[in-house]
Amino acid sequence: MIRMSLPGLLAATFALALPALAEDVTIATAKGDVTLPASPAKVVALDLAAIDSLTALGVSLVGVPDNLYVDYLGGVAASATKVGTLFEPNLETLAGLAPDLIIAGGRSASQVEALAPVATTIDMTIWEDLPTEARARIDAYGKLFGKADKAAEMIATLDAKTAAAKAAVAGKGNALIIQTNGPKVSAFGKGSRFGWLHTALDLPEAHENLNPETHGDSISFEFIAEVNPDWLIVIDRGAAVGEGAAAQATLDNPLVAGTTAGKTGHIVYLSPAPVYIAGGGFTSMGKTLDELTAAFSK
Repeated sequence: MIRMSLPGLLAATFALALPALAEDVTIATAKGDVTLPASPAKVVALDLAAIDSLTALGVSLVGVPDNLYVDYLGGVAASATKVGTLFEPNLETLAGLAPDLIIAGGRSASQVEALAPVATTIDMTIWEDLPTEARARIDAYGKLFGKADKAAEMIATLDAKTAAAKAAVAGKGNALIIQTNGPKVSAFGKGSRFGWLHTALDLPEAHENLNPETHGDSISFEFIAEVNPDWLIVIDRGAAVGEGAAAQATLDNPLVAGTTAGKTGHIVYLSPAPVYIAGGGFTSMGKTLDELTAAFSK
């Protein structure tokens, strides 16, 4: 039998009582590689794509914006503390939470500098190459939170959904992606926030060289009639931000009805909040890809 002195016994007991020191992990962010303590316990996320993917990964959040817009994040909205809007976080509320990490991105990316004194803040914006960056963010979250296997499964799921959508659109003609905002209509092509639908799926553009700016190219119904797309893919901004669904009413006119898309019933209304608000999130991307697969498979 091994006997231990009282000082030795106390030292061993104290050592067992100490929490294990978290190892550092290096992950890719929108601003380059960042080294952080692994598995932060108290995390605030201010970007909808990040909240989407973190929730799918099984990461609990202590703080989120006051409106998450998408219904599948209702559980997170109910359990986490509200810390301001997507654009303007409440620094006082955040300080009270004393988070270990703040994840910003997209609409909150401009607040990174202001958030840094509250807690370590990283920018996980997804923008230029949405499919690639979305997968990179999921991979990074997997490394950071010790969920690499789950992250790999999620990426494989997106790969499979992308392949299915790509197969569904193959040989079905070209498409024009438009966004309605009340009576206003904009078009989006390659290089734009929705351009990944063309590039990732090899879906031909009905009109090339559209302006890749954030709000797209402002267009008229005459433009839609002249382009005469085989398919119209529609994103209703008003419905996405809770201002009422108006896309169907906006597009209910003879010029749109006279296009190939209108005549053949090839007008696809995507679920607006996921693609417009949470674009790049795991569930958002999966939902959009599934909707396109279903529409083009009919």
